[in-house]
Amino acid sequence: MTYETVLCSKCRHEMPLTQYYLDSKNEAVKKFYGKIDIEHASAFLYFNKKGIVQELIHNLKYKAREEIGTILGNWYVEDLKKLKLETPFDVVIPVPLHKRKFKERGYNQVSTFGKALAEGLNITYDDAVLYRKIYSKTQSKKNLLGRSENIENIFDVTFSAESHHKHFLIVDDVLTTGATLEACSRALLKIPGAKISIVCMAMAH
Repeated sequence: MTYETVLCSKCRHEMPLTQYYLDSKNEAVKKFYGKIDIEHASAFLYFNKKGIVQELIHNLKYKAREEIGTILGNWYVEDLKKLKLETPFDVVIPVPLHKRKFKERGYNQVSTFGKALAEGLNITYDDAVLYRKIYSKTQSKKNLLGRSENIENIFDVTFSAESHHKHFLIVDDVLTTGATLEACSRALLKIPGAKISIVCMAMAH
C-alpha cells in the first residue's frame, strides 16, 4: 500500500497540517486547560467542513477505508518521534466504541491510526484497558453542556498492576469540544500513577 493509492501527491502537499507538535501550548492543549492534567496534546491536521480531511475521515469512519488511519499514523509518527517529553509514551489507547456500536460498524475507526503510532514509537497498543460502558447515539448535534453531562460516566477501565505508572497516549479521530477525551482521561486516571497524553488525526478549525 502506498500513499498514492489513497492520497495523490498533489493532495498530500495541500493537506492542512497543524504543526501542533512544535508548540507545547497549542490549541489542542488549551482544550484541556483547567480540566485535566495532560503531558501532551496535539492533532495532525485541521478539519474543515467539505475539505479533504473531512472526506478522508468520512471514508475511514463510514466506508471501512481503514488504510487511511494507517497512512495518517505512519505520517504523523515521524513528527511525534521528535517530541522531547519528560516521560515517554508507554501505551497507545484508542477511544473505544461500545460493543454494540463496534458490532454495527465492524471496526473501530481509530484502531489503525493507533496501531501505526504504536508500531512507529515501538510501544504497546492496548484496546482492552479502557472501555465504553454506555451505548450512546452520536454526540455531534448535542450542545457542549449536554455532551459533557452525558459523557461524564460513559467510560471505565479494567487494569492490573502492570498498568500502574504508565504514560497512556489516547488517540481519536477528530478533536472538537474535547468532552469525550476528557472523560476517557478521567477514567484512565483511576489507574495509580497514570499519565495522560492525547493525539488526534484532526482538530475542528
